[in-house]
Amino acid sequence: MAVTATTPIELVDAVYAKLPERVALGRQRLGRPLTLTEKILVNHLRDPETGGLERAVSYTDFDPDRIAMQDATAQMALLQFMTAGLPEVAAPTTVHCDHLIQAKVGARIDLGVAVDTNKEVYDFLESVSAKYGIGFWGPGSGIIHQVVLEQYAFPGGMMIGTDSHTPNAGGLAMVAIGVGGADAVDVMTGFPFNVRFPKVIGVHLTGALSGWSAPKDVILEVARILTVKGGTGAIVEYFGPGAESISATGKATICNMGAEIGATTSVFAYDDTHDAYLRATRRADIADAALGVAADLRPDPEVYERPADFYDQVIEIDMSTLAPLINGPHSPDYAHQVSEIGATAAEQGWPVEISAALIGSCTNSLLRGHHPGRLHRPPGVGQGPEGQDPPAHHPRLRAGAGHDRARRGCSPTSRPSAARCSPTRRTVHRPVGPARHGPGHEEHDRQQLQPATSRSATTARRTR
Repeated sequence: MAVTATTPIELVDAVYAKLPERVALGRQRLGRPLTLTEKILVNHLRDPETGGLERAVSYTDFDPDRIAMQDATAQMALLQFMTAGLPEVAAPTTVHCDHLIQAKVGARIDLGVAVDTNKEVYDFLESVSAKYGIGFWGPGSGIIHQVVLEQYAFPGGMMIGTDSHTPNAGGLAMVAIGVGGADAVDVMTGFPFNVRFPKVIGVHLTGALSGWSAPKDVILEVARILTVKGGTGAIVEYFGPGAESISATGKATICNMGAEIGATTSVFAYDDTHDAYLRATRRADIADAALGVAADLRPDPEVYERPADFYDQVIEIDMSTLAPLINGPHSPDYAHQVSEIGATAAEQGWPVEISAALIGSCTNSLLRGHHPGRLHRPPGVGQGPEGQDPPAHHPRLRAGAGHDRARRGCSPTSRPSAARCSPTRRTVHRPVGPARHGPGHEEHDRQQLQPATSRSATTARRTR
């Protein structure tokens, strides 16, 4: 099969072509309206006529649309796939080299060390990918789940990935499930993905975030309510007017952290923010296709009217009442309002003096650490104390984070204009060559940040 640097519109069209008929069949079999989770899962049943649909009971076969693997777990999975004797993978698959890069000194040095240390691994992954028709994203291409969100995720799709952050794609209305390498190999060889049909937990969002509150506070509140095991065996489905006020990247942050409550995955109902995000990432053809089946990329109207009748559990969150939260220590469901953490810390005897801080994480598509004092200085003025330099942050991530901030300026209710949502930096996550250490590496970095039309044929070849 042809391997591309993004999900081809032909694949999306094939998924959407069967969606209305499969959804109608699901309603007929269950005798009721469907949640979004059920619509997506029914559309991916290997046997839509007889595949089990009983929540938390039926072990059911699914055909995911694609697979993504990170470099650490891909090694054994590909070795296992090679024993199958097949000429190519049965489902679109990509390998992303991000997990073996350790942040110690700085982006360029850390990337170079990773390339040198893991040369044998990278060479193996690249050669196997070329042989079996697998997309290969070399070291320096970006974080796997962010690349998936920007390139491969699409509303109503289903994918599996050998990375715990795979559910990040739920922010784009996709059922994306983190799995082990053996499950990935099954699908790569043409076998179905077999899993127990999940329960469905509905999170009804109303109001809008305000002040210092952020999308992450939504999932921290959900963690407080459900605890670290409350989502086990379930897909968490977010819906309601409040959900429509959160950007697609904000939705992805919420879905990404669903693993903290043990959820199989999380998903948001399709809305205008997804349309804006697809167009901002140069996927207008997919956005247009999604508009044609938009009604089936959301729960049925009756689900909105009577959610308690269709979800195994319903959580109500008025986002206008959410204050910034901090969860922990000791457990990710131990939530405290930031405004009260000082008093709580004193009560519990927790240390309150901060000497260094890591701000953000790959959950936010932004990794950047600073000594706290740096936060009060203008950019470029001074450095942290000796021995407390910022942890490494990849140059592609810096550009990507800036581009994401630009995207948040897009209108959530209308299609963004080219001027407001320029996609010219989308190429920051394309596969690139190894780090350059000699003279001229700065020019190399500048070339990698140019639009795709100006990239060399060699780099374009590596997007396979």
